[in-house]
Amino acid sequence: MWIAIFVTAVIVLVLIRLLVVFQDQLKFIINGQDEGFKFNEIMLLWKLAKKTEMEVPAQLYYSVPALNKAIALFIQDSKKNGTSEDSATQDFLTKLYNYRTKIDIAHDNKRGLESTKFLDKGQRLRIILHNKGVFTSEILNNGHEIVVAVPLQKGLMKLDGKEWVGNDISVYLWRKGDAGYVFDTRVTNAGVFNGRKVIYLAQSSQLERAQKRRSVRSECKINGQLYFIDVENIDFTSVEVESGYKCLIEDISEDGAMIRIGGKGQSNIQIKIQFELDGKMIVMFGIIRAVEYNAQLNQSRLHFECVHIDKEMKNAVLNFVYKIIPEDKKEILEALAQTEADEMEDKEKSGNSAENAETKTATPSEPVAEKPAEISSDTVALPEDDIDVNDLAEMEVSDDL
Repeated sequence: MWIAIFVTAVIVLVLIRLLVVFQDQLKFIINGQDEGFKFNEIMLLWKLAKKTEMEVPAQLYYSVPALNKAIALFIQDSKKNGTSEDSATQDFLTKLYNYRTKIDIAHDNKRGLESTKFLDKGQRLRIILHNKGVFTSEILNNGHEIVVAVPLQKGLMKLDGKEWVGNDISVYLWRKGDAGYVFDTRVTNAGVFNGRKVIYLAQSSQLERAQKRRSVRSECKINGQLYFIDVENIDFTSVEVESGYKCLIEDISEDGAMIRIGGKGQSNIQIKIQFELDGKMIVMFGIIRAVEYNAQLNQSRLHFECVHIDKEMKNAVLNFVYKIIPEDKKEILEALAQTEADEMEDKEKSGNSAENAETKTATPSEPVAEKPAEISSDTVALPEDDIDVNDLAEMEVSDDL
């Protein structure tokens, strides 16, 4: 009896050991059967995966590049063996191509990228390491982990691979034909891959579509002058010498501002504002897109969209804004800007003129001379006297405004 128990225990231990050793192959076989492949075909796919040195053989079931590599190797081997014209070879090749089409279509039908395991070799990456800035890298291999070249900053290797290990990073990328993405991950290791220094990134299924780069608005208190545009031909070079309506600029960016005025403002009015910034005169032309009116204070906040500003003045605004914003926000903006540059480069190479045209159409245009703004004193209700900006700057703002 004890002998039988001992033998049973040994058999169970051996089976457990076999399951541990061959668990990847067993999963591969089960996945292959689920995808409709025969056992002998699955074993051939396993050999191809091993021959192409895939860290995760199961990539063949979801990665088009991995499958392409396996198909190329299968064709190469069949030609060497003289079996390329055999019906069995052609049947299997047909099944591989059909399966490739299936997963290709499945990827296209998905709403965006669901996991970093679908990222292809050669994918350009923009990496933010907190307090160190933005770095550039590319994927060299994608398996159990993502293998990327040691990131460079302005073309130089500022940090060695080992200095990256253990750090949490944010990765920005433009996926060709899809969209921009961002995900957070951790650097797990460093080493050498195909003769290149690399770092290893943990896979992630928490990807978000990267928002288009937005101008950064910086809070401020700048006294300015507001003028209505009520002429057909707008002179963008003119600087007003007469006083306009006094206003307070509460935040500023190169493409707009939040403007505080006394009285009730009106949306869809063309205006220009003048103010000094670090001793330089700034003139911005644009449109009031929205108004927040506080009846109790008899004040309005004007959401101003700038549609024209001189290049030098725009740079002066950017210089002012970037001196104030936090460093981590600067890094995000830089990464987004570089990712957008990758997108534009990709579209130029693809000759995607239709998409470029759409992008241009969506860009706010300058005020149209044929449709001058109509100003109604009954509805705008701006004060007859100038606003006392000093008092306005000190006023409390209620939650309603």
